[in-house]
Amino acid sequence: MSRLRLLSAAALLAVAANSHATSFIVTTDAVVNALKATSDATTDVVSSSFKDNKIVREARDDAASFVASEGAIRGVKLESALDYIRHQAPQLAATDAQLAQAILTI
Repeated sequence: MSRLRLLSAAALLAVAANSHATSFIVTTDAVVNALKATSDATTDVVSSSFKDNKIVREARDDAASFVASEGAIRGVKLESALDYIRHQAPQLAATDAQLAQAILTI
């Protein structure tokens, strides 16, 4: 009888562990997809609205340095472009990193 209980407990633990792992994967996928959608929307707005703007185009090198250094290097041209974008599109709720990545796509 103890072997049956032991096997039942092991089976129950395996099922529980599998359901937690699946739940974690689904939750992680949902969060990643939401962040990607936000980033894509930011990129679309910035690239379509500001691709002909001289201030934004000239900030590409600074944006590349910013992204490559994970925010440690903040160039003057990038700061100017970020201020300009936020002034022109105040409804855009994006981080500096998202805007820098969007500038790189222009």
